[in-house]
Amino acid sequence: MQSPDLLYPELFVAVQSSQLFEDSKTFVDLEPQASAARINRDYAQKCYNPGFDLQAFVERYFKSEAQPSVMADAGSTAAQHITQLWPALTRQPETLGDYSSRINLPHPYVVPGGRFNEIYYWDSYFTQLGLIADGQQALVDSMVDNFAALIDQVGFIPNGNRSYFTTRSQPPFFALMLDLIDSQSAQHYLPQLKAEYAFWMEGSRQPNGSLQLEGSLQLEGSLQLEGSKSHRRVVSTPEGLLNRYWDDADTPRPESYREDVELAEESGRDAAELYRDLRAGAESGWDFSSRWFADEGLSSIQTTQVLPVDLNVLLYLLESKLADLESDSTAKRDYKAAATERAELIRTHFFSDTLGYFTDLNLADLSDREQLSMATLFPLFAGIATQEQAQSVSKTVEARLLRSGGWVTTECNSGQQWDAPNGWAPLQWIAFVGLKNYGFDDLAGKAAQAWLDVNDGIFEIYGKMIEKYDVETLGQLSGGGEYAVQDGFGWSNGIYQALRQALDKSTV
Repeated sequence: MQSPDLLYPELFVAVQSSQLFEDSKTFVDLEPQASAARINRDYAQKCYNPGFDLQAFVERYFKSEAQPSVMADAGSTAAQHITQLWPALTRQPETLGDYSSRINLPHPYVVPGGRFNEIYYWDSYFTQLGLIADGQQALVDSMVDNFAALIDQVGFIPNGNRSYFTTRSQPPFFALMLDLIDSQSAQHYLPQLKAEYAFWMEGSRQPNGSLQLEGSLQLEGSLQLEGSKSHRRVVSTPEGLLNRYWDDADTPRPESYREDVELAEESGRDAAELYRDLRAGAESGWDFSSRWFADEGLSSIQTTQVLPVDLNVLLYLLESKLADLESDSTAKRDYKAAATERAELIRTHFFSDTLGYFTDLNLADLSDREQLSMATLFPLFAGIATQEQAQSVSKTVEARLLRSGGWVTTECNSGQQWDAPNGWAPLQWIAFVGLKNYGFDDLAGKAAQAWLDVNDGIFEIYGKMIEKYDVETLGQLSGGGEYAVQDGFGWSNGIYQALRQALDKSTV
């Protein structure tokens, strides 16, 4: 599963640096038509010849993947279009060449669409919610099987089923996916669930109710932080164990090589540190957001120096699910203790009494990162918050993050896609469930209907579903970030159907 930047090192740099493709992801997704050895040998023999045509060389040895149309049929509603679209976004198991960047999966799965022609980890949970609303339980089950297969093959669930994603994961939703399948079947996936937990907690002894980082963290390269120690994704603080996003590589992302190299040159920062923070931002799923910045620019990104509230909430849910499924009484007790300890840390350290909402923390000193974002609703989604905390959060987000098209991701308009004026389907669902968990049904319903309305408005104008929406200027296509807004779109489709069904049930 070598990444294209390692398979074709000289060719890779030449292609990605030349802007042969407008989107850097295009090249790493092409299907090789010969062995890496043959391609490299031929390139080395020809690349310095007068008149060498790089584009013609790439076209000879690589072919692009098919991308079916995702435009709506005339006269269909958004809901009808989504139901009809699932087959176009579904990929079947296939025989892949030895050098394909795609990791083969044994069962059918749904891709987001557009440039994202592979399965994505956290996208899939929200896509599955819509599949269930549309009666596609078998496809939900097969996607769970695929993620279990990825854990067996890779050791964890990567960002997506691409070789260049195997140094990082995404927000850990596998435990929640098990709530979407038959409860008796969920027990079957306990080994994979344990493996995922081991991945996130590597460097700690677990399961154990009083988890402590192992002595291996004293090895050269481990970070000493004012009483805290960190190793990969786990951080031992004086108060207890917490987690952060990370990536096991500190090189430019293969799918964004030119952009990362140019940013490093402009920033003046240590390049390896910057690349790691960019990659960790990609693991967060919020790539990119001012949430991770030290100041206003992307070059100040410091994802690895942040303890994210949403990640720690998801790991609480993972620990809770492990406790539910575990049959060994000692392990069950230890997982439950770990979840209880983490929940208390979230209530006491991630909630700011002064600000009135849940924040991320600075890893160095556990101080609040004061920026308000939709991540503040994750403790409500998981039922961790106290009623008083939930009341305060609900008032704050209603006053500051609710727009005419639903929930805006942050209040900052940085030009990054996970900032204002954009809203994202998964965060609309997190808010909807979280607010309803604490009895704020009217606010949850109002925001959900606003989101459905902005989806419908774009659909009526453009005849498609898109990955993110401008929730401040209705009818305007969203923008920001490294690439143009994509059409399809897996989790937008899923949450549209799930929210529509939930609101219909609430009016019965």
